[in-house]
Amino acid sequence: MEVFTYAGKTSAGGTKKGNIEAGSREEAMSLLRQQGIRTTTLKKKPKDIEIKIPGLGSGVKESEIVIFTRQFATMIDAGLPLVQCLEILSSQTDNKAFAKIIGTVKQDVEGGSTYADALRKHPKVFSDLYVNMVEAGEVGGILDTILNRLALYIEKAIKLKKKVKGAMVYPATVVSVAVIVVAIIMIYVIPVFQKMFAGFGGTLPAPTRLVIAMSQFLKSNILYIILALVAFVIAFSTTYRKSEKFKRGVHRTLLALPVIGTLIRKVAVAKFTRTLGTLISSGVPILDGLEIVARTANNKIIEESVMRTRESIREGKTIAEPLAETKVFPPMVVQMIGVGEQTGALDSMLAKIADFYDEEVDNAVAALTSMLEPLMMVFLGGTVGFLVVSMYLPVFKMADMIN
Repeated sequence: MEVFTYAGKTSAGGTKKGNIEAGSREEAMSLLRQQGIRTTTLKKKPKDIEIKIPGLGSGVKESEIVIFTRQFATMIDAGLPLVQCLEILSSQTDNKAFAKIIGTVKQDVEGGSTYADALRKHPKVFSDLYVNMVEAGEVGGILDTILNRLALYIEKAIKLKKKVKGAMVYPATVVSVAVIVVAIIMIYVIPVFQKMFAGFGGTLPAPTRLVIAMSQFLKSNILYIILALVAFVIAFSTTYRKSEKFKRGVHRTLLALPVIGTLIRKVAVAKFTRTLGTLISSGVPILDGLEIVARTANNKIIEESVMRTRESIREGKTIAEPLAETKVFPPMVVQMIGVGEQTGALDSMLAKIADFYDEEVDNAVAALTSMLEPLMMVFLGGTVGFLVVSMYLPVFKMADMIN
C-alpha cells in the first residue's frame, strides 16, 4: 500500500485536500471517485526521513493515550469544536513527542482531513482498532461515546497485560538470582576449595570432582559462553522476525505447553472477544473487525484461525461455525458466540465472554504463580545445596580418616 496526496472538488462544489492509501494511482483515483471527489491533483506522497532508534518506539505510553482519549471525549460531549479540542490537548500534554503528534493531527484536520484519516498517519501511536473505531464514531455522529469506549478498552487491555507480566516477574527474578549466585560460587568460591583440597592428597569424591571440573570450564570459557548466549539471542530474534514459518512453530509450541499454553490461550480469548465486541458495538463491520483482531493477536496460530474465520464469513457462513473448526477457541466460547449471533446480541455476548475470561486469566495467573513458587525454591535450594555439599564431602572424608 502507498500513500497519495490529492486535491479535488466534491460533489457539493467545495474543495478537499488530504491523503489516501491505495495499491496504485489508478486505485486511488477510483476510491476518490467513490467518495464523490473529482481529483485535480494526485501524486505519491514522499516518504519522511526518520531516524529510528530501536527499542524506543513511539515514546507515547498507553496510559497517556487513555487520558488523551477521555479528555477528548469530555470536550466533544461539551460541544467544543474538534480543532479547538486538539489545540487544548496539545498545549497541556507533558509528553513533548505526543504533543507534537497531536499538533500534526490538528493541522491535518484543519487542512480538510477527517479525524480518523489524520490519526491513521501515526500507526505507532494510534492502532488500527483505534482509528477504525474513531472513523465509525465520526460517521455515526457518536464520537464522544466511541472515545469513552476506546478509553475503557485500552484500560482493560493494560490491566490484562499487567496480569501476564506480573506472572512472569517472579520466576524470571528467581532464575536470574540463581544464575548469578551459582556463577559467583563457581568462579570465585570453588577455586579456593580446590587449592585447599590439592594439599590433602588422595582421591576426591565424585560430586566434588564434577563441581571442580565445571568451575574450571566456566572460569576458562566465561567470555565465550556470554558471546554464545548473545549470538543465540540475536539469531533467535532475527529468525523470529524474518521467518513466518519459525514464528508459527514458536507460537504453536507455546500454545501446546501444559500451564503456560493454557494461560496464553485464555489471554487470547479474552483479548479476541473484548476487541471484537468493542469494534462491533461501535459500528465497525464484522469483516473489518476480524481483520483488526487478527493483526493484534500477537500469535500466528490464532491470527491464521481468525483470518480463516473471516474468509468463511465472507462466503456466507456464521462466525461460530468456522471458529469451531479452528480448534483454537474453547467449545463454550464458540457456543456463546453462536447464541449471540442468533439473538442479534453478539457485541454484548462477546463482552460477557471477555469479562468471564478476564477472571479466568486471574485464576490462571494465581495458579501459575502458586505452582512456580515451590518449584523455583526447590531449584535454587537444590542447586546451591548440591554445590555446598560437594565442597564439604572431602572435609567429612578427612574427618573420618583422622578419627
